[in-house]
Amino acid sequence: MPSSFTERLARELAELKAQDLRRQLRCVEKVSGTEIVVDGRTLLNFSSNDYLGLASHPALQEAALRAARDFGFGATASRLICGTTLEHVRLEEELAAAKQTEAALFFSTGYAASSGVLSILMDRGDVILLDKLAHASLVDGARQSKATLRIFRHNDLNQLEEQLQWARKKFPQGTILIVTESIFSMDGDAAPLPEIIALKERYGALLFLDEAHAIGVRGAPMKRMGGLAGEFSLADKIDLQMGTLGKAVGAAGGYLCGSRLMIDYLLHRARSFMFSTAPPAPVAAAARAGIAIINSEEGEELAKQLWNNITFFQKAMRQTSQPSSAILPLLVGQEKTALAVAQQLWDLGFYVPAIRYPTVARGGARLRITLSSAHTRDAIEQLVAATEKLIFS
Repeated sequence: MPSSFTERLARELAELKAQDLRRQLRCVEKVSGTEIVVDGRTLLNFSSNDYLGLASHPALQEAALRAARDFGFGATASRLICGTTLEHVRLEEELAAAKQTEAALFFSTGYAASSGVLSILMDRGDVILLDKLAHASLVDGARQSKATLRIFRHNDLNQLEEQLQWARKKFPQGTILIVTESIFSMDGDAAPLPEIIALKERYGALLFLDEAHAIGVRGAPMKRMGGLAGEFSLADKIDLQMGTLGKAVGAAGGYLCGSRLMIDYLLHRARSFMFSTAPPAPVAAAARAGIAIINSEEGEELAKQLWNNITFFQKAMRQTSQPSSAILPLLVGQEKTALAVAQQLWDLGFYVPAIRYPTVARGGARLRITLSSAHTRDAIEQLVAATEKLIFS
Protein backbone atom coordinates (compact mmCIF):
# COMPACT_ATOMS: atom_id res chain seq x y z
CA MET A 1 0.00 0.00 0.00
CA PRO A 2 1.23 3.56 -0.68
CA SER A 3 2.77 5.17 2.39
CA SER A 4 0.37 8.12 2.12
CA PHE A 5 -2.57 5.75 2.39
CA THR A 6 -1.25 3.84 5.40
CA GLU A 7 -0.33 7.11 7.07
CA ARG A 8 -3.88 8.35 6.62
CA LEU A 9 -5.32 5.20 8.19
CA ALA A 10 -2.91 5.38 11.11
CA ARG A 11 -3.66 9.08 11.60
CA GLU A 12 -7.42 8.54 11.66
CA LEU A 13 -7.08 5.67 14.15
CA ALA A 14 -4.88 7.86 16.35
CA GLU A 15 -7.52 10.59 16.23
CA LEU A 16 -10.19 8.11 17.31
CA LYS A 17 -8.02 7.05 20.23
CA ALA A 18 -7.49 10.66 21.27
CA GLN A 19 -11.26 11.17 21.25
CA ASP A 20 -11.87 8.00 23.32
CA LEU A 21 -13.60 6.45 20.30
CA ARG A 22 -11.13 3.67 19.45
CA ARG A 23 -12.75 0.24 19.60
CA GLN A 24 -11.56 -3.32 19.96
CA LEU A 25 -13.12 -6.74 19.55
CA ARG A 26 -13.67 -8.76 22.73
CA CYS A 27 -13.46 -12.52 22.27
CA VAL A 28 -16.18 -14.43 24.14
CA GLU A 29 -14.61 -17.79 24.94
CA LYS A 30 -17.61 -19.44 26.57
CA VAL A 31 -21.27 -18.73 27.35
CA SER A 32 -23.24 -20.22 30.21
CA GLY A 33 -26.61 -18.56 30.64
CA THR A 34 -25.95 -14.95 31.63
CA GLU A 35 -22.30 -15.65 32.37
CA ILE A 36 -19.64 -15.23 29.72
CA VAL A 37 -15.92 -15.82 29.71
CA VAL A 38 -14.00 -12.97 28.07
CA ASP A 39 -10.21 -12.82 28.00
CA GLY A 40 -10.14 -15.63 30.51
CA ARG A 41 -12.42 -13.86 32.97
CA THR A 42 -15.96 -14.91 33.95
CA LEU A 43 -18.38 -11.98 33.90
CA LEU A 44 -22.09 -11.39 34.40
CA ASN A 45 -23.35 -10.28 30.99
CA PHE A 46 -25.72 -7.30 30.97
CA SER A 47 -25.13 -6.33 27.33
CA SER A 48 -26.84 -9.13 25.38
CA ASN A 49 -30.04 -8.80 23.35
CA ASP A 50 -30.97 -12.40 24.22
CA TYR A 51 -33.98 -11.07 26.11
CA LEU A 52 -35.69 -14.41 26.73
CA GLY A 53 -32.57 -16.54 27.10
CA LEU A 54 -33.43 -18.57 23.98
CA ALA A 55 -30.00 -18.47 22.32
CA SER A 56 -28.93 -21.47 24.40
CA HIS A 57 -32.32 -23.18 24.58
CA PRO A 58 -32.17 -26.95 23.87
CA ALA A 59 -35.08 -26.72 21.42
CA LEU A 60 -33.15 -24.30 19.20
CA GLN A 61 -30.03 -26.45 19.37
CA GLU A 62 -31.95 -29.59 18.48
CA ALA A 63 -33.73 -27.87 15.58
CA ALA A 64 -30.43 -26.60 14.18
CA LEU A 65 -28.80 -30.05 14.47
CA ARG A 66 -31.74 -31.72 12.73
CA ALA A 67 -31.62 -29.23 9.87
CA ALA A 68 -27.86 -29.64 9.57
CA ARG A 69 -28.35 -33.38 9.14
CA ASP A 70 -31.04 -32.82 6.49
CA PHE A 71 -29.46 -29.96 4.53
CA GLY A 72 -25.86 -29.59 5.67
CA PHE A 73 -24.71 -26.42 7.36
CA GLY A 74 -23.66 -24.16 4.49
CA ALA A 75 -26.47 -22.81 2.29
CA THR A 76 -24.16 -23.12 -0.79
CA ALA A 77 -25.90 -20.43 -2.87
CA SER A 78 -28.22 -17.44 -2.83
CA ARG A 79 -31.92 -17.80 -2.08
CA LEU A 80 -32.72 -17.48 -5.79
CA ILE A 81 -30.35 -20.27 -6.85
CA CYS A 82 -30.55 -23.30 -4.56
CA GLY A 83 -30.32 -21.67 -1.13
CA THR A 84 -34.03 -21.80 -0.31
CA THR A 85 -34.86 -24.91 1.68
CA LEU A 86 -38.04 -26.15 3.28
CA GLU A 87 -36.85 -24.53 6.52
CA HIS A 88 -36.71 -21.11 4.82
CA VAL A 89 -40.17 -21.52 3.32
CA ARG A 90 -41.75 -22.60 6.59
CA LEU A 91 -39.99 -19.83 8.51
CA GLU A 92 -41.39 -17.21 6.15
CA GLU A 93 -44.89 -18.67 6.47
CA GLU A 94 -44.63 -18.59 10.26
CA LEU A 95 -43.25 -15.04 10.29
CA ALA A 96 -46.11 -13.81 8.12
CA ALA A 97 -48.64 -15.50 10.40
CA ALA A 98 -47.02 -14.07 13.53
CA LYS A 99 -46.90 -10.55 12.09
CA GLN A 100 -50.40 -10.85 10.53
CA THR A 101 -49.24 -10.13 6.99
CA GLU A 102 -49.67 -11.92 3.67
CA ALA A 103 -46.02 -12.83 3.21
CA ALA A 104 -42.49 -12.52 4.56
CA LEU A 105 -38.93 -12.56 3.23
CA PHE A 106 -35.97 -13.95 5.22
CA PHE A 107 -32.64 -12.09 4.88
CA SER A 108 -29.15 -12.99 6.09
CA THR A 109 -29.16 -10.14 8.65
CA GLY A 110 -31.44 -7.43 9.95
CA TYR A 111 -29.07 -4.87 8.42
CA ALA A 112 -29.47 -6.53 5.01
CA ALA A 113 -33.25 -6.45 5.37
CA SER A 114 -33.62 -2.81 6.35
CA SER A 115 -30.88 -1.24 4.22
CA GLY A 116 -31.58 -3.52 1.26
CA VAL A 117 -35.28 -2.71 1.21
CA LEU A 118 -35.13 1.04 1.85
CA SER A 119 -32.41 1.58 -0.73
CA ILE A 120 -34.57 0.33 -3.62
CA LEU A 121 -38.18 0.80 -2.55
CA MET A 122 -38.57 4.54 -3.09
CA ASP A 123 -37.77 6.44 -6.31
CA ARG A 124 -37.12 10.02 -7.41
CA GLY A 125 -40.09 12.18 -6.57
CA ASP A 126 -40.78 10.13 -3.42
CA VAL A 127 -40.01 11.16 0.17
CA ILE A 128 -38.65 9.24 3.16
CA LEU A 129 -39.33 10.72 6.62
CA LEU A 130 -36.96 9.17 9.15
CA ASP A 131 -36.87 9.40 12.96
CA LYS A 132 -33.61 11.03 14.08
CA LEU A 133 -32.70 8.10 16.37
CA ALA A 134 -33.46 5.36 13.86
CA HIS A 135 -30.93 2.53 13.57
CA ALA A 136 -27.89 2.97 11.31
CA SER A 137 -29.19 0.33 8.88
CA LEU A 138 -32.35 2.39 8.34
CA VAL A 139 -30.31 5.55 7.89
CA ASP A 140 -27.98 3.90 5.39
CA GLY A 141 -30.84 2.42 3.38
CA ALA A 142 -32.66 5.74 3.27
CA ARG A 143 -29.53 7.60 2.19
CA GLN A 144 -28.92 5.13 -0.64
CA SER A 145 -32.45 5.60 -1.93
CA LYS A 146 -33.23 7.93 -4.84
CA ALA A 147 -35.97 9.52 -2.74
CA THR A 148 -35.75 12.85 -0.93
CA LEU A 149 -34.83 12.26 2.71
CA ARG A 150 -35.98 14.33 5.68
CA ILE A 151 -35.23 13.69 9.36
CA PHE A 152 -37.76 14.48 12.09
CA ARG A 153 -36.92 14.96 15.74
CA HIS A 154 -37.16 11.79 17.78
CA ASN A 155 -40.81 10.85 18.37
CA ASP A 156 -41.84 14.44 17.57
CA LEU A 157 -45.33 14.12 16.12
CA ASN A 158 -45.65 17.85 15.44
CA GLN A 159 -42.56 17.95 13.29
CA LEU A 160 -43.53 14.70 11.59
CA GLU A 161 -46.86 16.26 10.61
CA GLU A 162 -45.12 19.39 9.36
CA GLN A 163 -42.90 17.25 7.16
CA LEU A 164 -45.87 15.24 5.91
CA GLN A 165 -47.59 18.49 4.94
CA TRP A 166 -44.43 19.71 3.19
CA ALA A 167 -43.92 16.41 1.35
CA ARG A 168 -47.52 16.21 0.19
CA LYS A 169 -47.34 19.79 -1.13
CA LYS A 170 -43.85 19.53 -2.66
CA PHE A 171 -44.34 16.10 -4.23
CA PRO A 172 -48.10 15.76 -4.79
CA GLN A 173 -47.70 12.68 -6.98
CA GLY A 174 -44.97 11.07 -4.89
CA THR A 175 -45.09 8.30 -2.30
CA ILE A 176 -44.27 9.23 1.28
CA LEU A 177 -42.68 6.63 3.57
CA ILE A 178 -42.37 7.11 7.34
CA VAL A 179 -39.54 5.07 8.85
CA THR A 180 -39.20 4.43 12.57
CA GLU A 181 -38.41 1.81 15.17
CA SER A 182 -41.07 0.52 17.54
CA ILE A 183 -38.53 0.15 20.37
CA PHE A 184 -35.40 2.24 19.93
CA SER A 185 -32.19 0.27 20.28
CA MET A 186 -30.09 2.69 22.33
CA ASP A 187 -32.70 4.50 24.44
CA GLY A 188 -35.16 1.65 24.89
CA ASP A 189 -38.17 3.93 24.51
CA ALA A 190 -41.21 3.24 22.34
CA ALA A 191 -42.54 5.05 19.31
CA PRO A 192 -46.03 6.60 19.65
CA LEU A 193 -47.29 4.03 17.16
CA PRO A 194 -51.06 4.75 17.19
CA GLU A 195 -50.43 8.46 16.65
CA ILE A 196 -47.91 7.84 13.86
CA ILE A 197 -50.39 5.58 12.10
CA ALA A 198 -53.10 8.22 12.42
CA LEU A 199 -50.80 10.75 10.72
CA LYS A 200 -49.77 8.26 8.07
CA GLU A 201 -53.39 7.62 7.14
CA ARG A 202 -54.32 11.31 7.22
CA TYR A 203 -51.64 12.12 4.65
CA GLY A 204 -51.79 8.95 2.59
CA ALA A 205 -48.27 7.81 3.54
CA LEU A 206 -46.72 4.38 4.03
CA LEU A 207 -45.07 3.13 7.24
CA PHE A 208 -41.90 1.06 7.64
CA LEU A 209 -41.64 -0.22 11.24
CA ASP A 210 -38.50 -1.81 12.67
CA GLU A 211 -39.61 -4.23 15.42
CA ALA A 212 -36.15 -5.68 16.16
CA HIS A 213 -36.24 -4.94 19.91
CA ALA A 214 -39.99 -5.35 20.39
CA ILE A 215 -40.71 -8.92 19.26
CA GLY A 216 -40.67 -11.36 22.13
CA VAL A 217 -40.73 -8.50 24.64
CA ARG A 218 -43.84 -6.53 23.69
CA GLY A 219 -47.01 -7.92 22.15
CA ALA A 220 -50.24 -9.61 23.15
CA PRO A 221 -49.95 -12.53 25.62
CA MET A 222 -48.96 -15.76 23.85
CA LYS A 223 -48.48 -13.70 20.67
CA ARG A 224 -45.37 -11.72 21.52
CA MET A 225 -43.88 -12.17 18.06
CA GLY A 226 -46.44 -9.52 17.15
CA GLY A 227 -44.33 -6.86 18.86
CA LEU A 228 -45.68 -3.37 19.40
CA ALA A 229 -47.82 -3.64 16.26
CA GLY A 230 -49.54 -6.70 17.67
CA GLU A 231 -49.87 -5.22 21.14
CA PHE A 232 -51.88 -2.30 19.73
CA SER A 233 -53.69 -4.51 17.17
CA LEU A 234 -52.35 -2.31 14.38
CA ALA A 235 -50.55 -4.84 12.19
CA ASP A 236 -52.98 -4.31 9.32
CA LYS A 237 -52.20 -0.58 9.33
CA ILE A 238 -48.43 -1.05 8.80
CA ASP A 239 -47.13 -1.49 5.28
CA LEU A 240 -43.72 -2.99 6.06
CA GLN A 241 -42.75 -4.73 9.30
CA MET A 242 -39.07 -5.49 9.66
CA GLY A 243 -37.19 -7.25 12.44
CA THR A 244 -34.34 -9.52 13.44
CA LEU A 245 -34.19 -13.11 14.62
CA GLY A 246 -30.93 -12.67 16.53
CA LYS A 247 -32.34 -10.97 19.61
CA ALA A 248 -35.33 -12.33 21.56
CA VAL A 249 -35.78 -15.18 19.06
CA GLY A 250 -32.29 -16.46 19.86
CA ALA A 251 -31.18 -17.30 16.31
CA ALA A 252 -29.92 -15.04 13.50
CA GLY A 253 -31.05 -13.24 10.35
CA GLY A 254 -33.58 -10.57 9.49
CA TYR A 255 -37.00 -10.43 7.89
CA LEU A 256 -39.41 -8.16 6.12
CA CYS A 257 -43.17 -8.78 6.34
CA GLY A 258 -45.79 -7.19 4.12
CA SER A 259 -48.22 -7.80 1.29
CA ARG A 260 -47.62 -10.58 -1.23
CA LEU A 261 -47.12 -7.93 -3.90
CA MET A 262 -44.48 -6.18 -1.78
CA ILE A 263 -42.57 -9.38 -1.06
CA ASP A 264 -42.63 -10.42 -4.73
CA TYR A 265 -41.26 -7.00 -5.66
CA LEU A 266 -38.45 -7.19 -3.09
CA LEU A 267 -37.52 -10.68 -4.23
CA HIS A 268 -36.71 -9.12 -7.63
CA ARG A 269 -35.19 -5.83 -6.47
CA ALA A 270 -33.58 -6.07 -3.02
CA ARG A 271 -29.91 -6.57 -3.89
CA SER A 272 -28.95 -7.59 -0.35
CA PHE A 273 -31.35 -10.51 -0.79
CA MET A 274 -30.63 -11.38 -4.41
CA PHE A 275 -26.84 -11.36 -4.23
CA SER A 276 -26.15 -12.81 -0.77
CA THR A 277 -25.61 -16.45 0.06
CA ALA A 278 -28.71 -17.65 1.87
CA PRO A 279 -28.74 -17.97 5.66
CA PRO A 280 -28.03 -21.65 6.47
CA ALA A 281 -31.00 -23.97 6.95
CA PRO A 282 -29.98 -24.70 10.59
CA VAL A 283 -30.30 -20.97 11.34
CA ALA A 284 -33.80 -20.90 9.85
CA ALA A 285 -34.74 -24.03 11.80
CA ALA A 286 -33.46 -22.52 15.06
CA ALA A 287 -35.45 -19.35 14.37
CA ARG A 288 -38.59 -21.40 13.84
CA ALA A 289 -38.03 -23.11 17.19
CA GLY A 290 -37.53 -19.73 18.87
CA ILE A 291 -40.73 -18.34 17.37
CA ALA A 292 -42.68 -21.40 18.50
CA ILE A 293 -41.44 -20.92 22.07
CA ILE A 294 -42.20 -17.18 22.11
CA ASN A 295 -45.81 -17.81 21.10
CA SER A 296 -46.27 -20.59 23.67
CA GLU A 297 -47.01 -20.79 27.39
CA GLU A 298 -43.29 -21.23 28.05
CA GLY A 299 -42.55 -18.06 26.11
CA GLU A 300 -45.20 -16.15 28.01
CA GLU A 301 -43.64 -17.24 31.31
CA LEU A 302 -40.22 -16.12 30.07
CA ALA A 303 -41.67 -12.75 29.03
CA LYS A 304 -43.31 -12.32 32.44
CA GLN A 305 -40.02 -13.14 34.16
CA LEU A 306 -38.25 -10.61 31.95
CA TRP A 307 -40.73 -7.89 32.89
CA ASN A 308 -40.43 -8.82 36.56
CA ASN A 309 -36.68 -8.30 36.23
CA ILE A 310 -37.17 -4.99 34.43
CA THR A 311 -39.52 -3.71 37.15
CA PHE A 312 -37.19 -4.93 39.89
CA PHE A 313 -34.22 -3.14 38.32
CA GLN A 314 -36.17 0.11 37.91
CA LYS A 315 -37.32 0.08 41.52
CA ALA A 316 -33.86 -0.82 42.81
CA MET A 317 -32.40 2.09 40.83
CA ARG A 318 -35.16 4.34 42.24
CA GLN A 319 -36.29 5.25 38.72
CA THR A 320 -39.92 6.33 38.47
CA SER A 321 -40.30 6.30 34.68
CA GLN A 322 -42.32 3.47 33.15
CA PRO A 323 -39.95 1.21 31.18
CA SER A 324 -40.88 0.39 27.59
CA SER A 325 -38.40 -2.42 26.97
CA ALA A 326 -35.53 -4.49 28.29
CA ILE A 327 -33.07 -1.75 27.24
CA LEU A 328 -32.26 0.40 30.27
CA PRO A 329 -29.51 2.92 29.46
CA LEU A 330 -27.57 4.78 32.11
CA LEU A 331 -26.51 8.07 30.53
CA VAL A 332 -22.97 9.13 31.42
CA GLY A 333 -22.19 11.88 28.93
CA GLN A 334 -18.54 12.00 28.01
CA GLU A 335 -16.92 9.12 26.18
CA LYS A 336 -13.93 9.00 28.51
CA THR A 337 -16.15 8.74 31.58
CA ALA A 338 -18.24 5.97 30.03
CA LEU A 339 -15.10 3.98 29.22
CA ALA A 340 -13.83 4.41 32.77
CA VAL A 341 -17.10 3.26 34.35
CA ALA A 342 -17.32 0.28 31.98
CA GLN A 343 -13.80 -0.73 32.96
CA GLN A 344 -14.61 -0.42 36.65
CA LEU A 345 -17.66 -2.64 36.17
CA TRP A 346 -15.45 -5.12 34.30
CA ASP A 347 -13.10 -5.15 37.29
CA LEU A 348 -16.10 -5.92 39.52
CA GLY A 349 -17.22 -8.78 37.30
CA PHE A 350 -19.85 -7.17 35.04
CA TYR A 351 -19.81 -6.93 31.26
CA VAL A 352 -21.52 -3.66 30.29
CA PRO A 353 -19.56 -2.04 27.44
CA ALA A 354 -19.60 1.72 26.94
CA ILE A 355 -21.74 2.90 24.03
CA ARG A 356 -20.20 5.90 22.27
CA TYR A 357 -20.32 7.99 19.10
CA PRO A 358 -21.21 7.23 16.33
CA THR A 359 -23.63 4.69 17.84
CA VAL A 360 -25.05 7.56 19.90
CA ALA A 361 -24.60 11.30 19.64
CA ARG A 362 -21.37 12.93 20.82
CA GLY A 363 -21.61 13.63 24.51
CA GLY A 364 -24.38 11.04 24.83
CA ALA A 365 -22.19 8.12 25.89
CA ARG A 366 -23.87 5.58 28.10
CA LEU A 367 -23.92 2.16 29.64
CA ARG A 368 -26.57 0.25 27.72
CA ILE A 369 -27.86 -2.25 30.27
CA THR A 370 -30.05 -4.99 28.85
CA LEU A 371 -31.95 -7.47 30.96
CA SER A 372 -32.93 -11.06 30.28
CA SER A 373 -35.44 -13.42 31.77
CA ALA A 374 -32.39 -15.51 32.70
CA HIS A 375 -30.92 -12.91 35.07
CA THR A 376 -31.35 -13.71 38.75
CA ARG A 377 -32.48 -11.18 41.34
CA ASP A 378 -29.12 -11.55 43.06
CA ALA A 379 -27.23 -10.67 39.86
CA ILE A 380 -29.42 -7.61 39.29
CA GLU A 381 -28.94 -6.47 42.89
CA GLN A 382 -25.18 -6.79 42.49
CA LEU A 383 -25.24 -4.70 39.31
CA VAL A 384 -27.42 -2.03 40.91
CA ALA A 385 -25.08 -1.73 43.88
CA ALA A 386 -22.05 -1.47 41.62
CA THR A 387 -23.52 1.13 39.24
CA GLU A 388 -24.86 3.30 42.04
CA LYS A 389 -21.44 3.32 43.68
CA LEU A 390 -19.59 4.14 40.48
CA ILE A 391 -21.98 6.62 38.82
CA PHE A 392 -23.97 8.29 41.54
CA SER A 393 -21.55 8.41 44.48
